[in-house]
Amino acid sequence: MGGYVPNPDASRREMLNALGLGGVRELFSQVPDAIRLDRPLDMPPGKPEMETMGEMRMLAGRNTVYKTVFRGAGAYRHYIPAIVKRIASKEEFVTAYTPYQAEISQGTLQAIFEFQTMICELTGMDAANASVYDGAVAAAEAAAMCRDGNRRKAVISQAAHPQTIETMRTYCVSADAELIVVPHKNGTTDLNALKSSIDGDTACVCIQQPNYFGLLEDARAAGEIAKGRGAKFVMAANPIALAVLAPPGECGADIAVGEGQPLGLPLAFGGPYLGFMACRRELIRKLPGRIVGETADRNGRRAFVLTLQAREQHIRREKAASNICSNQALCALTASAYMSAMGYAGMREVAVQCMSKAAYMQKRLAQIKGYEPVFGGPFFNEFVTRCPVTPERLESALGERGILPGLPLGGDLEGCVLWCATECCSKDEIDALAALLASI
Repeated sequence: MGGYVPNPDASRREMLNALGLGGVRELFSQVPDAIRLDRPLDMPPGKPEMETMGEMRMLAGRNTVYKTVFRGAGAYRHYIPAIVKRIASKEEFVTAYTPYQAEISQGTLQAIFEFQTMICELTGMDAANASVYDGAVAAAEAAAMCRDGNRRKAVISQAAHPQTIETMRTYCVSADAELIVVPHKNGTTDLNALKSSIDGDTACVCIQQPNYFGLLEDARAAGEIAKGRGAKFVMAANPIALAVLAPPGECGADIAVGEGQPLGLPLAFGGPYLGFMACRRELIRKLPGRIVGETADRNGRRAFVLTLQAREQHIRREKAASNICSNQALCALTASAYMSAMGYAGMREVAVQCMSKAAYMQKRLAQIKGYEPVFGGPFFNEFVTRCPVTPERLESALGERGILPGLPLGGDLEGCVLWCATECCSKDEIDALAALLASI
């Protein structure tokens, strides 16, 4: 069982003979020699299914699952109601792909439409797409949306997530566009530096709320600075925080983006995650990916269609501003199920618990010598403290007890740790953390 492996050489010869070809190189004769691989792939030989599964289980056994998590930095442990997983695991959603044929895809189309609607309600924007790959890609795509004529430069705060900055930089390099990173001052965007960074070539300004250090930015002021100089304002937001903070639409944002992982998606060792994008009405036709719209059939019944999907990415690829033609449909469905199950009151309760528990944890850690807060000012569910021990010592001591500590930072914050608390962190766990830190 699991020991039979078909002869790949015989199968290859049979296929080539059926095509009337003398070899594999002839099959790919249309591919220029300059881009062909002239050596075998550096891969081990194939194995039977049973052996392969054994190796996969061995690799999976090396993963560490912590019972207590005090780390966020862009991926957060939240409680996921059982109904969310139940809905997302239904086979009609798991196996669905692009709903091109509307008459047999009404369920999938409605699920995407509801996701778009909820994202608009959450962000205070006019339209949303069906999602993109993750939050960093959403921010980079938003910057591409804003480029127009001579305005090709993007400005982003240093207090945004480092992966967002790097992804945006990658996009800008390939588009022959410039990216300016504005420094932070005491943990939040230096608004004076922001003013001096914007000129007539600036297409957009991107601010993250709350920022990478967990602090709340003066988003309205940043938006006024950007728009006062003719640039678009892109606001990256934590969707859970939007249950208690002013939405991007109220802060003057032209485009709202973010990582949707907190909306019912497990940490899952890093993915798959979900990028959401929403914009004002005048930018709808620049929104990448697909947009599902509501219509009526010939009998007047409510129906759903891909309103915008025959786009540059499909038909004029060399002129496209984006290469995104797909979306994270299953992750978006999961987020919709989560938001529906939680409701406004539930999401607000999650946000309030995140804030209150993070505030309590910061207060407890500040009582321990060497763990003083680095920044002042209001924060959501993350904060930065100093750390009197090495990251290796911290992670080893806490890891032995099944606790994942905050994220050790580098650069000008070397020797500091970014801590996080969500509704999943109990008071007892926070007190136990404080006691352990005091002991080491």
